[in-house]
Amino acid sequence: MDGIFDVLKNIRWHDLLDIALVAFIIYRIILLIKGTRAVQMLLGLAVILIVYVASQVGGLRTLHWLLDNFLSSIILVIIVIFQHDIRRALMHVGRNPFFAGLSYREETEVIDELVKACVIMANRRIGALIVIERETGLKDFLEVGTEIDARVSSDLLTSIFLPYSPIHDGAVVIQQGRLKQAGCFLPLTQNPDISKNLGTRHRAAIGLTELVDAVAIVVSEETGKISIVVGGRLTRDLDATSLKRVLKRLLEPRPGGRK
Repeated sequence: MDGIFDVLKNIRWHDLLDIALVAFIIYRIILLIKGTRAVQMLLGLAVILIVYVASQVGGLRTLHWLLDNFLSSIILVIIVIFQHDIRRALMHVGRNPFFAGLSYREETEVIDELVKACVIMANRRIGALIVIERETGLKDFLEVGTEIDARVSSDLLTSIFLPYSPIHDGAVVIQQGRLKQAGCFLPLTQNPDISKNLGTRHRAAIGLTELVDAVAIVVSEETGKISIVVGGRLTRDLDATSLKRVLKRLLEPRPGGRK
């Protein structure tokens, strides 16, 4: 007990701040990789580390030598394996709130129009892919695209995705509460575990949200089902009520927000 009291007496406020900062960083990293393939990769590295220790204890010299050389470059290995997660974390430093500059009424109207458009297209079996930018900018991830810069409305969204529209194949991008671009092509997911039954729209939504924190809404042309994708994770078969609830939670409209 005396030793513990001696340690506590020698703790400075700098030490407490240091511990708090490290704990916060670890917590944010856990939140960032939660539900992603990075968790599986970390488990794989943990298994390699356990085998490394076991080979040292058990006197397995060849195996220990191989793992020792591998782990000596662990920093480079981590950078290569987690390059997408590191990039996403660094991009989170510069925040770009989706509803910045909008009033609460305008925020609610945008969500209502999105839900209305998705329900209309689902009932008519019109395929659609809508991407909503949040904190991370999407400019570096969009290919082609037609500039629009219009108010978000269900009529406009529905007309864009009509089969005879020249820009119906790509994605619509909503930034700062406005419909900015249409006909955009997105990076497809490279995850081998994705169901083969998912079409190009779903794969593009998953691929983009694996890289950035955007929200993607997909309306299936084949089934008429509405899905939402966040962080590479797909939630399917949403109705109007559940879609509106999820969008409100993800986009965080604020009562009394800035005009």
